[in-house]
Amino acid sequence: MLDELDLSQKITREEYDRALPALQKELQLLSLQYHRKERSCLIVFEGMDAAGKGGAIRRLIGRLYPGVFSVYPFAAPLPEEKARHYLWRFARVLERGPVIHIFDRSWYGRVLVERVEGFASQAEWEMAYREINSFEKSFIQAGLPVIKFWLHIGLDEQLQRFTDREASPLKQWKLTAEDWRNREKWPAYKMAIDEMLLRTATPFAPWHVIEGNDKLFARIKILRIVTEELRRALKYKK
Repeated sequence: MLDELDLSQKITREEYDRALPALQKELQLLSLQYHRKERSCLIVFEGMDAAGKGGAIRRLIGRLYPGVFSVYPFAAPLPEEKARHYLWRFARVLERGPVIHIFDRSWYGRVLVERVEGFASQAEWEMAYREINSFEKSFIQAGLPVIKFWLHIGLDEQLQRFTDREASPLKQWKLTAEDWRNREKWPAYKMAIDEMLLRTATPFAPWHVIEGNDKLFARIKILRIVTEELRRALKYKK
């Protein structure tokens, strides 16, 4: 699936500056309607290291009122989380009321990082595909839409972004030794990603794969998809 992406897609700064405020305003209004109706939804962001998840999330929430959304950045599980089922730490935050829940990484770590790095056995990550699909289906049945994004960039683009971060005193904190180690395992991660996309793209929670080499293009595409999905959930027509 990843090989079929056209990573050369881009937009101009002028197109971006014209589209961004209009989409953010529309999303602001939709989110307020969601809040008034006491509705929730879940937006999941996954992607390669340096794919632009953080920047996309910042533009997504740029004009939202604080009470209508929550952002959860998930890193490696804590000891108390490791002692429980891997889905537990994600499920508990979704009990915090009717808001737009935005996950910066999620349970898909089970079939990506934990698979590739050997933190989960083959039996465990094979079982996770069924567990995740059932988990997400339970949200849909409870009236909580799930919008999933995979942000993808090319190997050369990732190297350029790593190099830029390394050279910038303001961005060096974003780059870790783990990022470089993960890059060395690109083929293994790519195989795991393709299988994840294939086995967890369901009619009720499909994947939106975003061509991320051009950050401006990716951000606008994400905003358009989110506004379309919220309109659909609210049964609004454009």
